Amino acid sequence: MNRIDEKFRQLAAENRKALISFLTVGDPDYETSLQIMQAAAENGVDILELGVPFSDPTADGPVIQVASQRALRAGMRFSKAIQLVADLRKTTQTPIVLFSYYNPIFKYGLERTAREAAAAGADGFLIVDLPPEESGPFAQALDGTGIHIIRLAAPTTREERIRKLSDGAGGFLYLITRMGVTGTGGLDFDAVKKRAAAVKRLCPLPVCLGFGISSGEDAAALSDCADGVIVGSALVRIVAEGGDVVSRVAAKIRELRAGLDRR
Repeated sequence: MNRIDEKFRQLAAENRKALISFLTVGDPDYETSLQIMQAAAENGVDILELGVPFSDPTADGPVIQVASQRALRAGMRFSKAIQLVADLRKTTQTPIVLFSYYNPIFKYGLERTAREAAAAGADGFLIVDLPPEESGPFAQALDGTGIHIIRLAAPTTREERIRKLSDGAGGFLYLITRMGVTGTGGLDFDAVKKRAAAVKRLCPLPVCLGFGISSGEDAAALSDCADGVIVGSALVRIVAEGGDVVSRVAAKIRELRAGLDRR
């Protein structure tokens, strides 16, 4: 069974919610990035979302954009992102999702990407700019690997589109909590809860909330309305600040985990 599916089964049996962390691969460098992700897994993260740095993002806010630039300057490439998955697998069985834009995957080669990601131990791909109508070739390349394609839904996505996004996808649905890009603005918790309830009625997959969740208090406030929360910019910002980033990211993960478990 795919590790993501197994994790959600386990969490449901324990009446707990998933904590998903987004971190940019290779930020600030390969070895430190690996240590940060290992620490995240050891301190309460249920699913690791590895952001593959890309030079021309559309959904990422300024914090993650700058992190991608740091990683690219440090020599990070798509092949090294897959290698980092393999290196993580030496120490953890935490589910791993590769978060990318389609351009790097297309350039690297669909079959090659599927083959190498499966061998490394990846469990899912979340591709920001690959709609269901265009995902056939990559889905075909992934066929037989057990790797899920995970999709995103916007606050404005209509009911029929939610059903379309769920069809052929796996793992979980990433429900964006507000308009805009990552890491900016606040949340209208009542609106998010209402939206999450509506989407959960339509989607057979676990529904996880992302964008704008940055604290244990945020996690606690949203823990009852979805199957998990996704935190990215708050963690990437710690890496940008420097210092003992491994310990500080671990402490932030513990804060988020405690908030999520407070329900």
